[in-house]
Amino acid sequence: MVFPLPFNPLGMMAQTVLMGISMNCLRAFLICPGKSIVELDALPTEMPESGFVWLAWERSSFGQNIDHVQAWLMQRTGMQLLGLHVSDLLNAQLRSHFDYTSVYDMLVIRRLADGDTPASPAGTVASAGGKVESKSAALPATRKAQTVPVGFVVFDRVLLSVHPDNCSTLAVYVKRLKQLADAAPSRAMSATACGTAGVARLPDTPAELMLRVVSLMIDGYLDLRKVMTRQLDHWQQRLLRPNVRFDSWEALLTARQALHHIYDICDDQRNALDRWTDVLEDQAAPQSPAEQHERDQLLVRSRDVLEHIERVSQHVHQLERSAETAVQIHFNIQSNRTNDVMRTLTAVTAVFLPLNLIAGIFGMNFDYIPWLHNAGGFWWAMSSMVLIAAMLFAYLARKRYLSSDESD
Repeated sequence: MVFPLPFNPLGMMAQTVLMGISMNCLRAFLICPGKSIVELDALPTEMPESGFVWLAWERSSFGQNIDHVQAWLMQRTGMQLLGLHVSDLLNAQLRSHFDYTSVYDMLVIRRLADGDTPASPAGTVASAGGKVESKSAALPATRKAQTVPVGFVVFDRVLLSVHPDNCSTLAVYVKRLKQLADAAPSRAMSATACGTAGVARLPDTPAELMLRVVSLMIDGYLDLRKVMTRQLDHWQQRLLRPNVRFDSWEALLTARQALHHIYDICDDQRNALDRWTDVLEDQAAPQSPAEQHERDQLLVRSRDVLEHIERVSQHVHQLERSAETAVQIHFNIQSNRTNDVMRTLTAVTAVFLPLNLIAGIFGMNFDYIPWLHNAGGFWWAMSSMVLIAAMLFAYLARKRYLSSDESD
């Protein structure tokens, strides 16, 4: 669907420029709250009377078409993106953060990159810290912990989002929006019959749409924690077995680094959403009940996203502490096992010390030693040595110096 633009030189100039944009790198949607969502074949040349426009760009194409985007934004919103904000949106290493101007707000959130990252060379994968390691050494959970930034620019009636190439989150949420739009008529009839509003509905504003997409990205971290929990539980069971040799230290260290990386990401996300909420609360008081309701919805949804981030952060911190505790317990078990072995060896050495003394005495080069020329001297010496050894073994066993199990 293309909205006609009244004839004027500036409009014709903008329309000519925008015709050069390939829609393969851009997905444009017209969202009418409570009614429908329409995927456009081209950028709208005129803002609709109701609803808002969502422009979802791939990062590489966004940089190539930035001049066209700036021209369209100037025509439709009255302001272009600032140069620093354009650089932030194109930066694939940017941390989660929030910034704002008098016309638009910009939010950057890092999300999990699993499913849409470019393939690494054969036999290698990129870890959470960006290093390349062998496929055998990398864990699926660690590979899933890779993240990429997604940028959102929120105008009054335009949402501009910049995603990584082949973004899976974008495809999932577009499908969800279309399902909501298909169910909108039946939901409206049900709400009218019951006298209540439906729970599942299309977003009313660009800000609400942004928060919904952010919430979907945060839910990906909640799914990741299940995978890492199972892996760490498996390692903990192996670490707590004293007779099992644990040889996955490199993988465990990589997983701990991934957990710490996710914890830092959650902290950045929390700070960005906190700033967004603060700016939202500092805005002037709404003048109508509808505007107040819209603002309350944004605040409630913002707090819900913050609660999800807090849950992820707490669980990741708990996993990190659990892994650290398991490692400490493992080394304590190994230390106790070493102490048991050394105690047993010491006890055995103590048993043979008197025997070595007796053997050393009778081995001295003297002509006159008791029992040396006696026919029964050998057997008397052997009997004495056996008796001494038996007495020492009995004494050490009574003191439990020869046992590694304290319950015996």
